Amino acid sequence: MRARRRESQGRREPVARGGLGVARRARRRRGPCRLGIAAGGARRAGSPTEGAGREGNFGGTTAADFYESCAGAGGNGVGEALVKTSACGICGSDLHALRHGHEMVKSQKETGGPLIYNADEDLVMGHEFCAEVVELGIGCLDNVEVGDIVCSMPVLLRPDKLHTIGYSNDFPGGYAEHMLLSSRFLLPVRNGLSPAEAALTEPMAVGRHAVEKSMVSTKDVCLVIGCGPVGLAVVASLKQKGLGPIIAADFSPRRRELAELMGADEVIDPAIESPYRSWRDLSLPANSSANDSNDRALNGSANPGVIFECVGVPGVVNQIMHGAVKDTRIVVVGVCMEEDNFRPLTGIGKELNIQFVLGYTSEEFSDTLRAISEGEIPVTELITGRVGLEGVAQAFEDLGDPEAHAKIIVEPWR
Repeated sequence: MRARRRESQGRREPVARGGLGVARRARRRRGPCRLGIAAGGARRAGSPTEGAGREGNFGGTTAADFYESCAGAGGNGVGEALVKTSACGICGSDLHALRHGHEMVKSQKETGGPLIYNADEDLVMGHEFCAEVVELGIGCLDNVEVGDIVCSMPVLLRPDKLHTIGYSNDFPGGYAEHMLLSSRFLLPVRNGLSPAEAALTEPMAVGRHAVEKSMVSTKDVCLVIGCGPVGLAVVASLKQKGLGPIIAADFSPRRRELAELMGADEVIDPAIESPYRSWRDLSLPANSSANDSNDRALNGSANPGVIFECVGVPGVVNQIMHGAVKDTRIVVVGVCMEEDNFRPLTGIGKELNIQFVLGYTSEEFSDTLRAISEGEIPVTELITGRVGLEGVAQAFEDLGDPEAHAKIIVEPWR
C-alpha cells in the first residue's frame, strides 16, 4: 500500500444490530477505525436476521486489517483502493431489495443479472456514493492519489467475478465507513462539488442511460411518467441534451415542482388531467385537424414520441400502452419487483416498441459526473435530508412520503 498502515490494537467491536445492513461507526474518537457489520440487509426494517449479533465478515479491525480481510475474498488486492465513505444516497432499489430481496435475487439468477447475493446473509447496502481515497494497493493506475475525493461505479473486479458493491455479502457498500473499489473506475471530483452532490452521479447516470437507449431525437415529444429520483434523472438528462418538449406527470405536488426545476416544460397531475392527452396534443402539428389524427392512426408518424415509465409498479406499463399512439417508443426505467401483465394485442395493434433499461455504461457515468460538476445538471434541490448511520432505518421509512423527500444522503462520519 502506498499510504502507511496503522497497526491493529486487536480488540474487536461487536456487530451492530438492525434490519438494514449498515456498518456502524466506531464509538471511540481516537485510535484505529473499527467496523461492524449489521445483519439483515435484505430483511424488513427492524427484523434482524438469524445470526445477528455474531461477528460479521469485516468485523471491527483497523483499516489495514479490513483491507486484508477483503483481499482474501477471491483476490489479492492488486489494483484496488480502500476508500472512506463521504456520502451515499439511499436508492429506490435498496427499498425494493429490503422488501423483495429474495424475489430480486431469484429473478437475477434466472436472467444472469449482476445483483446476486444471499438474501439470508449479512449485507451492507449503498451504491450511490462519494468517498475519500485512504490507501492504494499495488498495480493501481495514476488516475487518483491518497486523499482525493472520488466517485466510482459500484463495482469491484476480482479474478473470481465482478462484485456489485451494495449488493454483495463479501464487500460492504456505502452505508459503511469504508469500502474496497477497483481503482481503474475511480473518478476525481472536480470544481468544488460537494460529496453529497457528487454522490448523485450514480442515479443521474441511470437517467442518462435511459435517454441514450431511447434513441430520442429533437423532433420527439417526451413524456415522463413518475417523478421520483429516476424520473427526475430522465428529465434532467433530456434537458441537458436539449431534447423536448418534456412533459412530466406525478401525483405529488412536490415532485412536480422538482420536475420543473430539472427542466420539464410542462408538469401534469394525473388526478386532474390525462398526461397522454397533453402528450398527444403536443406531438401533433399546430395546424393539424381531425383528418390528420385519423391519418396518423392509420399510417403512424415519423416522430410519434417517447414515453419513459419511471414508476416501477404493476399496471403502469399496461396503462402506458393504452395511452400511447401508433409507433410510440416506451422506455421502462422503473424497477418493478412483482409480476406484471399486459395484453400483447394492444402493443401489436399500435406497433409499439418497448425498451427495458438497466444501469449505465462507464462513459455515461463519467460524463454525468462531469455534467454535474459543471452545472449542466442541477442536483442540489434533490437532496432533502442527511443522516448518519443511526438514522438509516428511519430514512428508509421517511422516503415513503414523496412530499417530504426526494433523496436522503447517508453520511457515515456523522
